[in-house]
Amino acid sequence: MKLIQTSIPDVVIIEPAIYGDERGWFMESFNEEKFHTSLKALGLAVPRAFVQDNHSCSAKGVLRGLHFQRAPHAQGKLVRVVRGSAFDVAVDIRPDSATYLQWVGVELNDTNNHILWVPEGFAHGFVALEDNTHFLYKTTDYYNKASEGALHWNDPQLSIKWPGSDDYIISEKDDQAPKVDSLMRSQ
Repeated sequence: MKLIQTSIPDVVIIEPAIYGDERGWFMESFNEEKFHTSLKALGLAVPRAFVQDNHSCSAKGVLRGLHFQRAPHAQGKLVRVVRGSAFDVAVDIRPDSATYLQWVGVELNDTNNHILWVPEGFAHGFVALEDNTHFLYKTTDYYNKASEGALHWNDPQLSIKWPGSDDYIISEKDDQAPKVDSLMRSQ
């Protein structure tokens, strides 16, 4: 397992070791001890234990996010694509952070098998780049409706460079999410 820090150092790409032969391939998709040791080696905090796994399937052009949960139910997410391809985005919404309101985007797909660590304090979303994209993620806290929050996926203040066309398939809830200004007022 190799960890690569992104332009937001707390958000980390994980490149798992993949062992292949004529039968196919094998990879260890999660190993808590190796993950924690690797994070510590980078000077990063070790997350709380993962308590929930989620799985979504999306058609090409489906955009989900930008979602987050407020304390005390903030969630760190360990995300990966097991089928298809997605452009995954994490936005720093920690008011005291040097990278506040900056974003990082990474392509996750069933070819590179990369995994993305998104710590607590980030809004998260993705757009499916292929039909039948299966997105799996572990969370460090349970979903809590009263703690959920969202930012508008296309807020000009964030200037996220989503790939593809602007003709995304977006839920009404996500398309009506508030802009960053409302987040700033609530913090």
